[in-house]
Amino acid sequence: MTESTSISAIRVKQWLEDWDNVQFGSLRKKPQPHFYIFSISANTLKKLSKVYPRKANEKRNAEIGVQRKHDPERSDKIRQYVFGGFPWSDLSDAKRNSNEFSDLKMPGWLPTAIIANIIAPETVRGGVTIKETDIIKLEDSNGQIKLVLPEGTSEKEWIPEVPPIEIIDGQHRLWAFNKDEKLNGDFELPVVAFYDLDISWQAYLFYTINIKPKKINASLAFDLYPILRVQDWLERSPDGAFVYKETRAQELVEVLWSFETSPWKDRINMLGEKYEKGSGSVLPTITQSAFIRSLIATFIKSSSSKGLGGLFGSQLKDGSLLVWNRTQQAAFLILAWEYMITAIKNSKAEWAEDLRAYYTSPQGELFKEEVQKLDPAYASKLSLISTDQGVRGFLHIINDMFYVESDKLELNNIQSPDEIKEDRIDEVDLKSALKIFRKNTKLLDYLEELTSELIKFDWRTASTPGLDRITKQKQMIYKGSSGYKEIRSELLRLLKDSNITRVSSNANFIIKGLGYGN
Repeated sequence: MTESTSISAIRVKQWLEDWDNVQFGSLRKKPQPHFYIFSISANTLKKLSKVYPRKANEKRNAEIGVQRKHDPERSDKIRQYVFGGFPWSDLSDAKRNSNEFSDLKMPGWLPTAIIANIIAPETVRGGVTIKETDIIKLEDSNGQIKLVLPEGTSEKEWIPEVPPIEIIDGQHRLWAFNKDEKLNGDFELPVVAFYDLDISWQAYLFYTINIKPKKINASLAFDLYPILRVQDWLERSPDGAFVYKETRAQELVEVLWSFETSPWKDRINMLGEKYEKGSGSVLPTITQSAFIRSLIATFIKSSSSKGLGGLFGSQLKDGSLLVWNRTQQAAFLILAWEYMITAIKNSKAEWAEDLRAYYTSPQGELFKEEVQKLDPAYASKLSLISTDQGVRGFLHIINDMFYVESDKLELNNIQSPDEIKEDRIDEVDLKSALKIFRKNTKLLDYLEELTSELIKFDWRTASTPGLDRITKQKQMIYKGSSGYKEIRSELLRLLKDSNITRVSSNANFIIKGLGYGN
């Protein structure tokens, strides 16, 4: 064994007796009372932690929310700093390439430690067990600690299926160095490494390191470590769950309202402004706050009861988490609404034709400007699908039906763009995510099945002119706060009677779980 295959480390003990009273569990087992400090070259650490682009055939759920997406802009800024320090790193490319500012070059030290976890033997990640030949062994000789690296670590071909190190904090510092880059000198990184630390504890560390000191956008943490979405300690903290629920819901509504091809483009009242005739714009039929409340009540709810939970915010039926980031979440919502709106536009159902006919009548012509060139069957104020109650009902159905079918649809295997902006929903990334979703036949088939059934519902509001007395009374039950439950119940009963087996079966399961009876 050569010297390069082992690393000297210092063991640091940190454990108070009071911590023995902490509530440990299956996903948060009692950690070891110490961690290790050592230094290692950036390239070696990259290989050991599998910080390199995923292959196209790698499954998404193998990441378990630990191996995160790469934001190249962020790493490039760190790289410029490493090679030229500050303020040289903040100069433009042209100025850095000239000799005029060479006197501004300084050492680009990175003295802050990378926080990592060393995987123990037989650990499973993404359904795969780490190989015995890929583990890092810890040797203790009279208090002298050595980390023995796997054989072949220095070889380019060595790519472990499950890496022996998980990066908890500091991934982008590693990405600042190109793969197998030969440096003119030495550049080692300090590392603080825990051993056999559960994913829940890793998420906890990331949150307390980055969020409590307010170093980064708190909402970002819920994408970097999806397991934070279901942590009881965060749910009960003063601001923890609020960050993911309301902030994320607002982000998603913003995208639905602003994205060019979104069915909700300019159709959400974001600022409470009054609609002005002659403005040449479509009439917003729902407020931003109402849409946010509906997302929180459906996709983003963190609780899971009666066999149902939020697709984006709680554990799925099989106990896993949907690790989609904010961009994927937005893409899915846009796609779901696209399928519903397309189904409505192609529908010749009586209710849809009635709404279209009204806007061509002498009375309806007075309000035709409100829908512009859109189909009144989905875009007018007379269509329930455009109202607060209808939006909530549709979101409930899509969330619940996908939730109970999630394991069969293998949602966690749907890829996301390899290089993605972590701290915001970027339009380019969103288009890439939509493109990937549109290639997933399992997801698309299920969406088509659901929306083909949902358009059989009578989506006219009770205020639609020309309704007979019985129909008007029936549609009245969907008004007000009680309308949320009523429309959800009716939509589920409609799906229960579907000739599509899985649609009927899933709807029946949900009805029983909610106690809606027959």
